[in-house]
Amino acid sequence: MDFTVGILLVLAGGALEGLFSLGVTRTPKWRWENIWGLGSLVALVLIPWPVALLTVPGLGGVLHNASWTSIIMALLFGIGWGRGGVFWGLGIDAVGVALGVSMLMGITSVFGALGPLLIQNPGKLLEPSGLVLSLGLLVMVVGVVIVSAAGRKKESDLRLNQPAPATATRTARAFAVGLIFCIVSGVLSPLVNFAFNFGTELKEAAVQAGASPSAQNNAIWALVFTGNYLVNFLYAAYLMAKNKSIGQFSQGDSLHWFWAAFLGISWPLGIVLFGIGADRLGQFGGYAGFPLMLLFAIFFSNLAGALTGEWRGTRPATRTVMVVGVLVLLSATVLLATANRLATATPSPPVKATLHLVETW
Repeated sequence: MDFTVGILLVLAGGALEGLFSLGVTRTPKWRWENIWGLGSLVALVLIPWPVALLTVPGLGGVLHNASWTSIIMALLFGIGWGRGGVFWGLGIDAVGVALGVSMLMGITSVFGALGPLLIQNPGKLLEPSGLVLSLGLLVMVVGVVIVSAAGRKKESDLRLNQPAPATATRTARAFAVGLIFCIVSGVLSPLVNFAFNFGTELKEAAVQAGASPSAQNNAIWALVFTGNYLVNFLYAAYLMAKNKSIGQFSQGDSLHWFWAAFLGISWPLGIVLFGIGADRLGQFGGYAGFPLMLLFAIFFSNLAGALTGEWRGTRPATRTVMVVGVLVLLSATVLLATANRLATATPSPPVKATLHLVETW
């Protein structure tokens, strides 16, 4: 039952992570810095500290008694994740929700899953769970490559409708820059999972103070989210001052404000749900649960892209490539769930582990 609940919570977190940036392309009267800055401010004010104060008794004492190393690392991970978030928003704005989130999630999953595992438990890579995890990540990368190819074909199809070659050239250049933004963000964004896996001291202190197992991660998230959203908000504020775009807020209707609130609430809430779900998945949840969340995010981002017309005007062959990519990603989901299941068994020596893996399959 815990495993099933954990999967459902990770799924819900992935859905929110896949949909939160939808507002970037649904607020035409605002510039990027308007929607991203306001959304980051909402996330910074409404989520981290109010939730932590309500769910972790004596939060001030927990942080006071924690080592400076654990606090500084959490903040640094949050700042790095925040820098990834800046490039995330710019990448989504340039290449679209479906392709952008797919690329970002694929790169982020590899760094976010294997990085902490190689640092904390490198021996697990030779156990059944580690081998299946690696296979699942490999299949996921293949799926992301296919999805990215479909996205590139989509851009090519849509440019055929552009009457002016100069406009098409600008679109191609913007797409290339957007891909670079996505890659940089994909390398930095996994730092949120590093914070989750390396935040054991803060989690244990929260439990000792009376926090429930479901709320123990909030002591970490308060610091990590502060670093993240503060970076995003300050960067967006800088752009608003530079571009004199703060006046754009007066042009937005109620839907613009809705999307800003949706971005600000769903972005951190997705991570909170992931943390609760990953804890319920067991000792391997922090490794396999993270790419699982990202896979669910890919599914929902592509669904959102389809429903909002991002793929309207493309050829059937292009849409077929996207469907194939999503199916490959679905197979990766099964592999990652299997890896987590295998990790709950008693660890075996490497040779026996390999034999056990063959028997399992």
